[in-house]
Amino acid sequence: MAEDIENIQFELTDDLVKQVENLIKINDDDGLNQLLADFHYADIAEILDELNLDEAMYVIKLLDSETTSDILMELNEDNREKVLRNLSAKEIAEEIQELDTDDAADIIAELPEERQLEVISNIQDEEHKAEIKELLAYHEDTAGGLMAKELVKVYETWTVGGCLRRIRVQAKDVTRVHSIYVVNKQNKLIGRLSLKDLIVAKSDQKISDIYITSVDSVNVHDDAIDVVRVMQKYDLEAIPVIDDNQKLLGRITIDDIVDVMKEEAEKDYQLAAGITSDVEADDSIFELTKARLPWLLIGMFGGIGAASIINGFSDAMVKYPELMLFIPLIQATAGNVGVQSSAIVVQGLANDTIDGKILQRLFKEFLLGLVNGLAIAFIVLLISHFIFKTTYYESLTICLALIAVIIMAATIGTFIPIFLDKRGIDPAVATGPFITTSNDVFGILTYFLIAKLILGF
Repeated sequence: MAEDIENIQFELTDDLVKQVENLIKINDDDGLNQLLADFHYADIAEILDELNLDEAMYVIKLLDSETTSDILMELNEDNREKVLRNLSAKEIAEEIQELDTDDAADIIAELPEERQLEVISNIQDEEHKAEIKELLAYHEDTAGGLMAKELVKVYETWTVGGCLRRIRVQAKDVTRVHSIYVVNKQNKLIGRLSLKDLIVAKSDQKISDIYITSVDSVNVHDDAIDVVRVMQKYDLEAIPVIDDNQKLLGRITIDDIVDVMKEEAEKDYQLAAGITSDVEADDSIFELTKARLPWLLIGMFGGIGAASIINGFSDAMVKYPELMLFIPLIQATAGNVGVQSSAIVVQGLANDTIDGKILQRLFKEFLLGLVNGLAIAFIVLLISHFIFKTTYYESLTICLALIAVIIMAATIGTFIPIFLDKRGIDPAVATGPFITTSNDVFGILTYFLIAKLILGF
């Protein structure tokens, strides 16, 4: 029965939030403690995100630091910032002492520099303090910025019996023991230890006789995205971090990798939508405008460019007004095909599944564009001739233009992301207004050049 209760998924309701607010209003600490006792800290954080600052602070002050430290990590970033501003440096230090080093460093990194020093000076555990300061020295987008110092390691010279005793001591500071790492006297990572091998081995056996020499690791200066790829490729729950001398520094766990993947997905989604910096709906109008306006301006100039091209063929529009009807079709098709092609390539680059030479991939997209172009052109040929009553040559113009535009958009949508990636620029840029605008302009130009060639104006 207890197992069934644990499997019930938490659901945040208005009644629950109202109940918490009422208990806070009448200062019923016992009732509040009793209500929240059975909730996971992530669920409590979800409740606090719905409360005002004073109410959230009331709960934070009421609960013990072991619980509230975990709650802080789960709070919405804006709410966490407000809560931290209302805690003293000593109170923040007390919370941080309950956290793993990587989470502690993440919270301190969010504080202003002067306040960081004040909080660090209030941490009582000197070893914890030194490890946090070490992590803060690494860039947040590197393996060093992701890793935690808490891990279980054993020396190759230990016996199995001595190893088990020491593991029990080390494991007290590790939330989850994913792996046991083996090091030599110089603290260099030389392998890993299977728990099964450790259990079945004789107590007087040396670790050097039973450890596994094969162990995946990442360098402390590796990019976070590279760490994600390694852990994805080998289905790892944790990976050790070493320095240039192979010395074991820490480990990265799957929860940190999930956070990186989420942040990258959000960033790529915003870039694809034409938002140049990381913003949220609750940010100021100035911040939102600064993030959105650059791509809107690019779209505006693209639109002006397309208008100039149309204006350059104004005489033809008088003679063949039916061509005007299909300009939106040409633009929409070019934009859509370009976004489709670039999205597939960007996804492949992100997953590191793009292989083969660029020319081979471009040729494949050329063939794909040709097939799609012929299919769409045939449908448009029937519609334009029998519904819009265009002449044979006008229908031919529209169909050939569609085929050419689709092939061109597919090729551009493939080439641009690969080109940007090789130049160290996030290829997700290519799935946004950049690719849409450029294909719109080239699509219109191609349309009228083909029309001029066939209709002879």
